[in-house]
Amino acid sequence: MLQLDHFGFVTTDLDASVRFYEACLKPLGLGILERGEGFVIFGTDAKSPFLWVGTLRPSTWTAEHAPARSPLHLAFAAKDRAVVDAFHQRGLAAGGRDNGAPGVREGGFSYYAAFLLDPDGNNIEACVRLT
Repeated sequence: MLQLDHFGFVTTDLDASVRFYEACLKPLGLGILERGEGFVIFGTDAKSPFLWVGTLRPSTWTAEHAPARSPLHLAFAAKDRAVVDAFHQRGLAAGGRDNGAPGVREGGFSYYAAFLLDPDGNNIEACVRLT
């Protein structure tokens, strides 16, 4: 199992990102755990991996190690196809842009997935492995 504690990135528009992530992550069982000045944390509980999204660079990121501004690809595990479909539908309704409609994908793993571009152009995916 991948040992991931948290993942974070900077957004240019926190309100738009919160609307997008709150909508599309809800079917996956993720919600807002904490909201602070310039950031929001999404997850299931304080003991599970979480997603940090903010407009401010955290003080732990030094100038020499500033985060890259290139788009990223982030995939969330879904429990079934219906959750993937709901992720895609809710994300589109909240301002996301389609980057791959729900469907079966082949190549390495057989899985069912949907892709959305968030307000900053990041490729956000929900998927369920079929094999």
